[in-house]
Amino acid sequence: MEKQYSEIISSLGEDLTRDGLRDTPKRAAKAMQFLTRGYQQSVEEVVNGAIFESDTDEMVIVKEIELYSMCEHHMLPFIGKCHVAYLPKGKVIGLSKIARIVDMYARRLQIQETLTKQIAETINEVTNGSGVGVVIEAKHLCMMMRGVEKQNSVMTTSVMLGRFREDINTRNEFLNLIR
Repeated sequence: MEKQYSEIISSLGEDLTRDGLRDTPKRAAKAMQFLTRGYQQSVEEVVNGAIFESDTDEMVIVKEIELYSMCEHHMLPFIGKCHVAYLPKGKVIGLSKIARIVDMYARRLQIQETLTKQIAETINEVTNGSGVGVVIEAKHLCMMMRGVEKQNSVMTTSVMLGRFREDINTRNEFLNLIR
């Protein structure tokens, strides 16, 4: 990866022997590995057995989970927040595990729509609850720094599964609570 960054920087017309750029290919490669570390993680590792028996069946919400991701189209960042809710059915997941699942998928190249779906389907599978709702709100640098250059645009995506999809009252409760 370091070699490819050297080639990219050189093809821009820059001098790789210049003081500020001497170690840039190495730093850029290291940064890219960090920014895409989700490829090195699995759901099993992230959840790490943190599923606990519980008799609660009321909605559990973790909101405003910050996320940093990179779109697969331009490899530019999108930054925002994720709101996750689920309805337990005999088991709950450790609180931090929800944020870790968000991070695992966010640290991969994809579009926001796919990210939202991956998070919802994984929370649904892991908790085996009666429904999951996920909403992501993010600003995309591919729209802010290039293209249409719209600085204040925010993209919102949602995925509703189970009772969140089937029951308008459940969905509305979730949406009202995250406002």
